[in-house]
Amino acid sequence: MLEMKWNNNIMDCISEGLIIIDLRGDVSYINAAGSVILGLDPDNITGKKFADCFLNDPENDTFVQSFLDVIYDHDSNNESYITYHAKNGVKRLRIMTSCLKHGNETTGIVVLLEDLSSLIELKDSIVAMEKIQELNNRLSIRNELLTETFGRYLSDEIVEKLLSKPNELNLGGRKRNVTILMSDLRGFTALSEHIEVKSLVSMLNHYLGEMIEVIENFGGTVIEILGDGILVVFGALGNISDHADNAIAAAISMQNRIPAINSWNKKHGYPNLKMGIGINTGEVIVGNIGSRKRVRFNVIGNEVNICGRIESYTVDGQVLVSKNTVNSVKAPLSIEREMSVTPKGIDKEMSLYQIKSIGEPYNIVVRNEETKTELLREPAPVCFYKLEEKHEIKQPCFGGLISVAPNGAVLSTDTELLIYDNICIMAGGKLSCKVMEKSGNEYLVRYNSIPSQYDAWINKYKSSEDSN
Repeated sequence: MLEMKWNNNIMDCISEGLIIIDLRGDVSYINAAGSVILGLDPDNITGKKFADCFLNDPENDTFVQSFLDVIYDHDSNNESYITYHAKNGVKRLRIMTSCLKHGNETTGIVVLLEDLSSLIELKDSIVAMEKIQELNNRLSIRNELLTETFGRYLSDEIVEKLLSKPNELNLGGRKRNVTILMSDLRGFTALSEHIEVKSLVSMLNHYLGEMIEVIENFGGTVIEILGDGILVVFGALGNISDHADNAIAAAISMQNRIPAINSWNKKHGYPNLKMGIGINTGEVIVGNIGSRKRVRFNVIGNEVNICGRIESYTVDGQVLVSKNTVNSVKAPLSIEREMSVTPKGIDKEMSLYQIKSIGEPYNIVVRNEETKTELLREPAPVCFYKLEEKHEIKQPCFGGLISVAPNGAVLSTDTELLIYDNICIMAGGKLSCKVMEKSGNEYLVRYNSIPSQYDAWINKYKSSEDSN
Protein backbone atom coordinates (compact mmCIF):
# COMPACT_ATOMS: atom_id res chain seq x y z
CA MET A 1 0.00 0.00 0.00
CA LEU A 2 1.29 3.45 -0.94
CA GLU A 3 1.61 5.85 1.93
CA MET A 4 2.35 8.98 -0.15
CA LYS A 5 0.11 12.00 0.45
CA TRP A 6 -2.66 13.05 -1.90
CA ASN A 7 -0.53 15.97 -3.21
CA ASN A 8 1.55 13.35 -5.05
CA ASN A 9 -1.61 12.48 -6.86
CA ILE A 10 -3.46 14.31 -9.66
CA MET A 11 -2.83 17.95 -8.71
CA ASP A 12 0.93 17.65 -8.19
CA CYS A 13 1.37 15.61 -11.38
CA ILE A 14 0.55 18.64 -13.54
CA SER A 15 3.12 21.26 -14.53
CA GLU A 16 0.70 24.19 -14.19
CA GLY A 17 0.25 25.93 -10.87
CA LEU A 18 -3.06 25.56 -9.04
CA ILE A 19 -4.40 27.80 -6.27
CA ILE A 20 -7.79 27.43 -4.55
CA ILE A 21 -9.14 30.31 -2.44
CA ASP A 22 -12.29 29.92 -0.37
CA LEU A 23 -14.98 32.56 0.11
CA ARG A 24 -13.34 33.75 3.34
CA GLY A 25 -10.31 34.79 1.35
CA ASP A 26 -8.14 31.96 2.73
CA VAL A 27 -5.71 30.13 0.45
CA SER A 28 -6.99 26.59 1.00
CA TYR A 29 -4.63 24.87 -1.44
CA ILE A 30 -1.57 25.48 -3.63
CA ASN A 31 0.15 22.66 -5.50
CA ALA A 32 3.89 22.13 -5.91
CA ALA A 33 4.04 23.76 -9.36
CA GLY A 34 2.25 26.86 -8.04
CA SER A 35 4.76 27.21 -5.20
CA VAL A 36 7.68 26.99 -7.64
CA ILE A 37 6.18 29.43 -10.16
CA LEU A 38 5.42 32.04 -7.49
CA GLY A 39 8.63 31.36 -5.57
CA LEU A 40 6.74 30.81 -2.32
CA ASP A 41 6.95 28.26 0.47
CA PRO A 42 3.56 26.47 0.51
CA ASP A 43 3.66 26.38 4.33
CA ASN A 44 3.78 30.20 4.33
CA ILE A 45 0.70 30.59 2.15
CA THR A 46 -1.68 27.65 2.74
CA GLY A 47 -4.32 28.55 5.30
CA LYS A 48 -3.46 32.28 5.24
CA LYS A 49 -5.41 35.21 3.89
CA PHE A 50 -4.84 35.98 0.24
CA ALA A 51 -4.67 39.67 1.12
CA ASP A 52 -1.86 39.11 3.64
CA CYS A 53 0.15 37.15 1.09
CA PHE A 54 -0.13 39.42 -1.94
CA LEU A 55 -1.78 42.82 -1.39
CA ASN A 56 1.29 44.38 0.19
CA ASP A 57 3.35 43.80 -2.97
CA PRO A 58 2.81 46.84 -5.30
CA GLU A 59 4.97 45.29 -8.06
CA ASN A 60 2.35 42.59 -8.53
CA ASP A 61 -0.84 44.68 -8.67
CA THR A 62 -1.78 43.15 -12.04
CA PHE A 63 -1.48 39.67 -10.55
CA VAL A 64 -3.81 40.61 -7.69
CA GLN A 65 -6.28 42.24 -10.08
CA SER A 66 -6.71 38.97 -12.01
CA PHE A 67 -8.05 37.41 -8.78
CA LEU A 68 -10.37 40.34 -8.10
CA ASP A 69 -11.85 40.19 -11.63
CA VAL A 70 -13.38 36.77 -11.04
CA ILE A 71 -14.86 37.95 -7.72
CA TYR A 72 -16.64 40.81 -9.51
CA ASP A 73 -17.82 38.58 -12.39
CA HIS A 74 -18.90 35.10 -11.18
CA ASP A 75 -20.35 34.00 -14.51
CA SER A 76 -17.29 34.05 -16.76
CA ASN A 77 -13.77 32.69 -16.80
CA ASN A 78 -10.95 35.23 -16.99
CA GLU A 79 -7.65 34.91 -18.80
CA SER A 80 -4.69 37.30 -18.67
CA TYR A 81 -0.97 37.49 -19.38
CA ILE A 82 1.03 39.33 -16.75
CA THR A 83 4.53 39.98 -15.50
CA TYR A 84 5.10 38.59 -12.04
CA HIS A 85 7.96 39.62 -9.75
CA ALA A 86 9.04 36.56 -7.77
CA LYS A 87 11.96 36.13 -5.40
CA ASN A 88 13.56 33.84 -7.96
CA GLY A 89 13.21 36.32 -10.84
CA VAL A 90 10.71 38.10 -13.10
CA LYS A 91 8.32 35.76 -14.87
CA ARG A 92 5.78 36.01 -17.62
CA LEU A 93 2.62 34.20 -16.56
CA ARG A 94 -0.61 33.16 -18.15
CA ILE A 95 -3.42 33.16 -15.55
CA MET A 96 -6.87 31.59 -15.88
CA THR A 97 -9.33 32.28 -13.06
CA SER A 98 -12.86 31.03 -12.50
CA CYS A 99 -15.36 30.48 -9.74
CA LEU A 100 -15.41 27.10 -8.04
CA LYS A 101 -19.01 25.92 -7.77
CA HIS A 102 -20.90 23.07 -6.13
CA GLY A 103 -24.22 22.90 -7.95
CA ASN A 104 -25.37 26.51 -8.24
CA GLU A 105 -23.45 27.63 -5.17
CA THR A 106 -20.10 29.43 -5.48
CA THR A 107 -17.61 27.93 -3.00
CA GLY A 108 -14.41 29.74 -3.94
CA ILE A 109 -11.98 30.67 -6.69
CA VAL A 110 -9.72 28.35 -8.67
CA VAL A 111 -6.64 29.76 -10.42
CA LEU A 112 -4.39 28.04 -12.96
CA LEU A 113 -0.91 29.47 -13.57
CA GLU A 114 1.31 28.76 -16.59
CA ASP A 115 4.92 29.98 -16.61
CA LEU A 116 5.53 31.14 -20.21
CA SER A 117 8.83 32.86 -19.50
CA SER A 118 10.93 30.56 -21.67
CA LEU A 119 8.39 30.70 -24.48
CA ILE A 120 8.28 34.51 -24.48
CA GLU A 121 12.03 34.52 -25.10
CA LEU A 122 11.37 32.44 -28.22
CA LYS A 123 8.31 34.36 -29.40
CA ASP A 124 9.64 34.74 -32.95
CA SER A 125 10.27 31.03 -33.28
CA ILE A 126 7.79 28.69 -35.01
CA VAL A 127 8.63 26.03 -32.45
CA ALA A 128 7.60 28.39 -29.67
CA MET A 129 4.26 29.10 -31.35
CA GLU A 130 3.54 25.39 -31.68
CA LYS A 131 4.46 24.89 -28.03
CA ILE A 132 2.15 27.70 -26.96
CA GLN A 133 -0.71 26.11 -28.89
CA GLU A 134 0.02 22.78 -27.24
CA LEU A 135 0.02 24.40 -23.81
CA ASN A 136 -3.24 26.16 -24.61
CA ASN A 137 -4.86 22.84 -25.43
CA ARG A 138 -3.47 21.14 -22.32
CA LEU A 139 -4.54 24.00 -20.08
CA SER A 140 -8.04 23.98 -21.53
CA ILE A 141 -8.37 20.22 -21.02
CA ARG A 142 -7.12 20.41 -17.44
CA ASN A 143 -9.41 23.30 -16.62
CA GLU A 144 -12.33 21.20 -17.87
CA LEU A 145 -11.07 18.31 -15.75
CA LEU A 146 -11.17 20.44 -12.62
CA THR A 147 -14.54 22.05 -13.24
CA GLU A 148 -16.54 19.42 -15.09
CA THR A 149 -15.00 16.04 -15.90
CA PHE A 150 -14.33 15.02 -12.28
CA GLY A 151 -18.08 15.07 -11.71
CA ARG A 152 -18.70 12.54 -14.49
CA TYR A 153 -16.27 9.94 -13.15
CA LEU A 154 -16.60 10.47 -9.41
CA SER A 155 -19.55 11.15 -7.15
CA ASP A 156 -20.31 14.76 -6.17
CA GLU A 157 -19.20 13.91 -2.64
CA ILE A 158 -15.73 12.83 -3.79
CA VAL A 159 -15.31 15.83 -6.09
CA GLU A 160 -16.22 18.23 -3.29
CA LYS A 161 -13.71 16.50 -1.03
CA LEU A 162 -10.96 16.70 -3.66
CA LEU A 163 -11.41 20.42 -4.25
CA SER A 164 -12.19 21.66 -0.74
CA LYS A 165 -9.98 19.41 1.42
CA PRO A 166 -7.49 17.64 -0.87
CA ASN A 167 -5.19 16.53 1.94
CA GLU A 168 -7.94 14.35 3.42
CA LEU A 169 -7.81 11.97 0.46
CA ASN A 170 -4.47 10.20 0.80
CA LEU A 171 -3.04 7.92 -1.86
CA GLY A 172 -3.52 4.63 -0.06
CA GLY A 173 -6.64 5.14 2.03
CA ARG A 174 -7.78 4.22 5.51
CA LYS A 175 -9.84 1.59 7.29
CA ARG A 176 -13.53 2.33 7.71
CA ASN A 177 -16.62 0.46 8.81
CA VAL A 178 -18.95 0.80 5.84
CA THR A 179 -21.87 -0.87 4.13
CA ILE A 180 -21.29 -2.24 0.64
CA LEU A 181 -24.06 -2.64 -1.94
CA MET A 182 -23.76 -4.61 -5.17
CA SER A 183 -26.50 -4.73 -7.79
CA ASP A 184 -26.61 -6.79 -10.96
CA LEU A 185 -29.14 -7.41 -13.70
CA ARG A 186 -30.31 -11.00 -13.87
CA GLY A 187 -29.61 -12.72 -17.20
CA PHE A 188 -28.18 -9.57 -18.77
CA THR A 189 -25.36 -11.38 -20.57
CA ALA A 190 -27.83 -13.60 -22.43
CA LEU A 191 -30.13 -10.64 -23.08
CA SER A 192 -27.29 -8.56 -24.57
CA GLU A 193 -26.65 -11.21 -27.22
CA HIS A 194 -30.07 -10.57 -28.79
CA ILE A 195 -30.22 -6.76 -28.91
CA GLU A 196 -28.32 -4.37 -31.16
CA VAL A 197 -25.48 -2.36 -29.61
CA LYS A 198 -27.11 1.08 -29.92
CA SER A 199 -30.31 -0.08 -28.24
CA LEU A 200 -28.37 -1.97 -25.57
CA VAL A 201 -26.34 1.11 -24.66
CA SER A 202 -29.42 3.35 -24.64
CA MET A 203 -31.30 0.94 -22.38
CA LEU A 204 -28.33 0.47 -20.04
CA ASN A 205 -27.61 4.19 -19.78
CA HIS A 206 -31.23 4.90 -18.84
CA TYR A 207 -31.20 2.13 -16.23
CA LEU A 208 -27.89 3.28 -14.71
CA GLY A 209 -29.03 6.89 -14.64
CA GLU A 210 -32.12 5.96 -12.63
CA MET A 211 -30.13 3.75 -10.23
CA ILE A 212 -27.39 6.30 -9.59
CA GLU A 213 -29.97 8.99 -8.85
CA VAL A 214 -31.47 6.77 -6.13
CA ILE A 215 -28.05 5.86 -4.73
CA GLU A 216 -26.96 9.48 -4.43
CA ASN A 217 -30.28 10.45 -2.81
CA PHE A 218 -29.37 8.12 0.08
CA GLY A 219 -25.75 9.25 0.36
CA GLY A 220 -24.11 6.32 -1.42
CA THR A 221 -20.76 6.63 -3.20
CA VAL A 222 -20.65 4.84 -6.55
CA ILE A 223 -17.24 3.14 -6.66
CA GLU A 224 -17.52 1.32 -9.96
CA ILE A 225 -19.86 0.45 -12.80
CA LEU A 226 -19.00 -2.81 -14.55
CA GLY A 227 -21.42 -3.24 -17.44
CA ASP A 228 -24.77 -3.80 -15.75
CA GLY A 229 -23.28 -4.17 -12.25
CA ILE A 230 -22.91 -1.35 -9.72
CA LEU A 231 -20.59 -1.29 -6.68
CA VAL A 232 -21.61 1.25 -4.04
CA VAL A 233 -20.31 2.13 -0.57
CA PHE A 234 -22.26 3.92 2.15
CA GLY A 235 -20.17 5.70 4.81
CA ALA A 236 -17.03 5.87 2.65
CA LEU A 237 -16.13 9.51 3.24
CA GLY A 238 -17.19 10.25 6.80
CA ASN A 239 -18.24 8.94 10.16
CA ILE A 240 -21.86 8.20 9.27
CA SER A 241 -23.55 5.97 11.83
CA ASP A 242 -26.63 5.07 9.76
CA HIS A 243 -24.82 3.85 6.63
CA ALA A 244 -26.46 0.39 6.87
CA ASP A 245 -29.94 1.96 7.10
CA ASN A 246 -29.23 4.17 4.09
CA ALA A 247 -27.96 1.22 2.06
CA ILE A 248 -31.09 -0.86 2.67
CA ALA A 249 -33.39 2.10 1.98
CA ALA A 250 -31.50 2.77 -1.26
CA ALA A 251 -31.72 -0.91 -2.28
CA ILE A 252 -35.48 -1.06 -1.74
CA SER A 253 -35.94 2.19 -3.66
CA MET A 254 -33.80 0.84 -6.50
CA GLN A 255 -35.97 -2.27 -6.75
CA ASN A 256 -39.14 -0.18 -6.64
CA ARG A 257 -37.92 1.93 -9.55
CA ILE A 258 -37.54 -1.09 -11.85
CA PRO A 259 -41.24 -1.17 -12.92
CA ALA A 260 -40.98 2.42 -14.19
CA ILE A 261 -37.74 1.56 -16.00
CA ASN A 262 -39.45 -1.41 -17.65
CA SER A 263 -42.37 0.79 -18.69
CA TRP A 264 -39.84 3.06 -20.40
CA ASN A 265 -38.19 0.00 -21.96
CA LYS A 266 -41.52 -1.24 -23.31
CA LYS A 267 -42.25 2.16 -24.85
CA HIS A 268 -38.90 2.05 -26.66
CA GLY A 269 -39.18 -1.59 -27.70
CA TYR A 270 -36.63 -2.88 -25.16
CA PRO A 271 -37.00 -5.99 -22.97
CA ASN A 272 -37.81 -6.01 -19.25
CA LEU A 273 -34.93 -5.89 -16.78
CA LYS A 274 -34.65 -7.94 -13.58
CA MET A 275 -32.27 -6.93 -10.78
CA GLY A 276 -30.86 -8.47 -7.62
CA ILE A 277 -29.08 -6.60 -4.81
CA GLY A 278 -26.70 -7.89 -2.13
CA ILE A 279 -25.59 -5.86 0.93
CA ASN A 280 -22.86 -6.45 3.53
CA THR A 281 -21.42 -4.37 6.37
CA GLY A 282 -17.86 -4.52 7.70
CA GLU A 283 -14.40 -3.00 7.84
CA VAL A 284 -12.67 -2.29 4.54
CA ILE A 285 -9.92 -0.05 3.17
CA VAL A 286 -11.30 3.02 1.42
CA GLY A 287 -9.27 5.57 -0.52
CA ASN A 288 -7.22 6.39 -3.58
CA ILE A 289 -5.66 3.16 -4.78
CA GLY A 290 -3.21 3.07 -7.68
CA SER A 291 -0.07 4.89 -8.77
CA ARG A 292 0.98 8.41 -9.64
CA LYS A 293 -0.10 7.87 -13.25
CA ARG A 294 -3.45 6.21 -12.63
CA VAL A 295 -5.53 6.43 -9.48
CA ARG A 296 -9.03 5.26 -8.67
CA PHE A 297 -11.12 5.89 -5.58
CA ASN A 298 -11.78 2.34 -4.46
CA VAL A 299 -12.79 0.00 -1.66
CA ILE A 300 -10.95 -3.26 -0.97
CA GLY A 301 -11.21 -6.05 1.58
CA ASN A 302 -12.82 -9.40 2.27
CA GLU A 303 -16.17 -7.78 3.13
CA VAL A 304 -16.41 -6.60 -0.49
CA ASN A 305 -15.90 -10.17 -1.71
CA ILE A 306 -18.58 -11.42 0.70
CA CYS A 307 -21.00 -8.81 -0.66
CA GLY A 308 -20.38 -10.15 -4.16
CA ARG A 309 -21.21 -13.68 -2.97
CA ILE A 310 -24.42 -12.45 -1.34
CA GLU A 311 -25.49 -10.72 -4.53
CA SER A 312 -24.97 -13.96 -6.51
CA TYR A 313 -27.77 -15.61 -4.49
CA THR A 314 -30.36 -12.99 -5.39
CA VAL A 315 -33.18 -13.30 -7.87
CA ASP A 316 -35.33 -10.65 -9.51
CA GLY A 317 -36.63 -8.09 -7.02
CA GLN A 318 -34.69 -9.37 -4.01
CA VAL A 319 -32.61 -7.43 -1.48
CA LEU A 320 -30.42 -9.90 0.44
CA VAL A 321 -28.30 -8.69 3.36
CA SER A 322 -25.79 -10.23 5.75
CA LYS A 323 -26.21 -10.67 9.49
CA ASN A 324 -23.62 -7.90 10.01
CA THR A 325 -25.88 -5.49 8.14
CA VAL A 326 -29.02 -6.54 10.02
CA ASN A 327 -27.18 -6.02 13.32
CA SER A 328 -26.00 -2.56 12.19
CA VAL A 329 -29.41 -1.20 11.18
CA LYS A 330 -31.12 1.17 13.63
CA ALA A 331 -34.48 1.52 11.85
CA PRO A 332 -37.14 -1.23 12.17
CA LEU A 333 -36.69 -4.00 9.59
CA SER A 334 -39.23 -6.43 8.16
CA ILE A 335 -37.52 -9.65 7.05
CA GLU A 336 -39.41 -11.79 4.54
CA ARG A 337 -37.24 -14.87 4.88
CA GLU A 338 -33.97 -16.10 6.36
CA MET A 339 -31.71 -18.55 4.55
CA SER A 340 -28.46 -20.35 5.31
CA VAL A 341 -25.83 -20.64 2.57
CA THR A 342 -22.18 -21.67 2.27
CA PRO A 343 -20.69 -19.42 -0.43
CA LYS A 344 -17.78 -20.61 -2.52
CA GLY A 345 -14.48 -19.58 -0.90
CA ILE A 346 -16.05 -19.21 2.56
CA ASP A 347 -15.54 -22.13 4.93
CA LYS A 348 -18.56 -21.57 7.17
CA GLU A 349 -22.29 -21.23 6.77
CA MET A 350 -23.74 -17.73 6.45
CA SER A 351 -27.19 -16.42 7.29
CA LEU A 352 -28.78 -14.18 4.68
CA TYR A 353 -31.95 -12.14 5.12
CA GLN A 354 -34.40 -11.11 2.43
CA ILE A 355 -35.62 -7.62 3.30
CA LYS A 356 -39.30 -6.75 2.91
CA SER A 357 -39.31 -3.22 4.33
CA ILE A 358 -37.52 -0.65 6.49
CA GLY A 359 -39.44 1.56 8.90
CA GLU A 360 -39.01 5.07 10.30
CA PRO A 361 -37.73 7.43 9.04
CA TYR A 362 -37.75 5.71 5.62
CA ASN A 363 -41.00 3.69 5.56
CA ILE A 364 -40.25 1.87 2.29
CA VAL A 365 -41.60 -1.55 1.24
CA VAL A 366 -40.27 -3.79 -1.54
CA ARG A 367 -43.01 -4.18 -4.12
CA ASN A 368 -42.41 -7.70 -5.47
CA GLU A 369 -44.54 -10.02 -7.54
CA GLU A 370 -45.46 -13.26 -5.80
CA THR A 371 -44.62 -16.52 -7.58
CA LYS A 372 -48.11 -18.07 -7.82
CA THR A 373 -48.03 -20.90 -10.32
CA GLU A 374 -50.91 -22.34 -12.35
CA LEU A 375 -51.07 -26.00 -13.35
CA LEU A 376 -50.37 -26.73 -17.02
CA ARG A 377 -52.80 -28.78 -19.14
CA GLU A 378 -49.97 -31.29 -19.53
CA PRO A 379 -46.33 -31.29 -18.32
CA ALA A 380 -43.94 -29.48 -20.65
CA PRO A 381 -40.91 -31.78 -21.19
CA VAL A 382 -37.59 -29.94 -20.92
CA CYS A 383 -33.87 -30.44 -21.15
CA PHE A 384 -31.80 -28.33 -18.75
CA TYR A 385 -28.22 -27.72 -17.68
CA LYS A 386 -26.70 -26.81 -14.35
CA LEU A 387 -24.63 -23.62 -14.21
CA GLU A 388 -21.33 -23.11 -12.40
CA GLU A 389 -20.08 -19.50 -12.21
CA LYS A 390 -22.50 -18.67 -15.07
CA HIS A 391 -21.03 -21.43 -17.29
CA GLU A 392 -23.14 -24.38 -18.41
CA ILE A 393 -22.14 -27.89 -17.33
CA LYS A 394 -22.49 -29.78 -20.61
CA GLN A 395 -24.16 -32.85 -19.08
CA PRO A 396 -27.88 -32.55 -20.03
CA CYS A 397 -30.60 -33.17 -17.44
CA PHE A 398 -34.27 -33.88 -18.12
CA GLY A 399 -37.59 -33.12 -16.48
CA GLY A 400 -40.86 -31.29 -17.03
CA LEU A 401 -42.52 -28.02 -16.10
CA ILE A 402 -45.81 -28.88 -14.41
CA SER A 403 -47.00 -25.37 -13.47
CA VAL A 404 -45.89 -21.86 -14.40
CA ALA A 405 -46.13 -18.21 -13.34
CA PRO A 406 -44.96 -15.00 -15.04
CA ASN A 407 -41.76 -15.05 -12.99
CA GLY A 408 -41.21 -18.74 -12.25
CA ALA A 409 -42.31 -22.36 -12.53
CA VAL A 410 -42.38 -25.75 -10.82
CA LEU A 411 -39.88 -28.20 -12.34
CA SER A 412 -40.28 -31.95 -11.82
CA THR A 413 -37.06 -33.93 -12.30
CA ASP A 414 -35.19 -36.95 -10.96
CA THR A 415 -31.97 -34.91 -11.08
CA GLU A 416 -30.87 -33.85 -7.60
CA LEU A 417 -30.78 -30.05 -7.35
CA LEU A 418 -29.77 -27.83 -4.45
CA ILE A 419 -31.49 -24.71 -3.22
CA TYR A 420 -29.96 -21.64 -4.97
CA ASP A 421 -28.57 -23.75 -7.82
CA ASN A 422 -28.59 -21.89 -11.14
CA ILE A 423 -29.94 -23.80 -14.12
CA CYS A 424 -30.64 -23.09 -17.77
CA ILE A 425 -33.84 -24.67 -19.15
CA MET A 426 -34.29 -25.03 -22.90
CA ALA A 427 -37.78 -23.55 -23.26
CA GLY A 428 -38.18 -21.53 -26.45
CA GLY A 429 -34.57 -20.55 -25.96
CA LYS A 430 -32.39 -20.38 -22.86
CA LEU A 431 -34.57 -19.82 -19.78
CA SER A 432 -32.19 -18.84 -16.95
CA CYS A 433 -33.49 -19.85 -13.50
CA LYS A 434 -32.53 -20.17 -9.84
CA VAL A 435 -33.84 -22.97 -7.58
CA MET A 436 -35.74 -21.44 -4.65
CA GLU A 437 -37.63 -24.31 -2.95
CA LYS A 438 -37.70 -28.12 -3.02
CA SER A 439 -40.46 -30.66 -2.31
CA GLY A 440 -39.54 -34.25 -3.19
CA ASN A 441 -38.57 -34.23 -6.84
CA GLU A 442 -40.34 -30.92 -7.50
CA TYR A 443 -38.48 -27.60 -7.48
CA LEU A 444 -39.80 -24.05 -7.44
CA VAL A 445 -37.57 -22.00 -9.76
CA ARG A 446 -37.49 -18.24 -10.33
CA TYR A 447 -36.74 -16.87 -13.77
CA ASN A 448 -33.65 -14.69 -14.20
CA SER A 449 -34.06 -14.11 -17.93
CA ILE A 450 -36.78 -15.18 -20.36
CA PRO A 451 -36.11 -15.87 -24.08
CA SER A 452 -38.26 -14.13 -26.66
CA GLN A 453 -39.87 -17.39 -27.85
CA TYR A 454 -40.77 -18.65 -24.37
CA ASP A 455 -44.42 -17.47 -24.42
CA ALA A 456 -45.14 -19.20 -27.73
CA TRP A 457 -43.44 -22.37 -26.47
CA ILE A 458 -45.24 -22.59 -23.10
CA ASN A 459 -48.65 -21.78 -24.61
CA LYS A 460 -48.63 -25.21 -26.27
CA TYR A 461 -48.94 -26.78 -22.81
CA LYS A 462 -51.49 -24.42 -21.28
CA SER A 463 -55.23 -24.90 -21.41
CA SER A 464 -56.95 -23.23 -24.34
CA GLU A 465 -58.56 -20.74 -21.95
CA ASP A 466 -55.15 -19.76 -20.47
CA SER A 467 -53.57 -19.55 -23.92
CA ASN A 468 -56.09 -16.99 -24.99
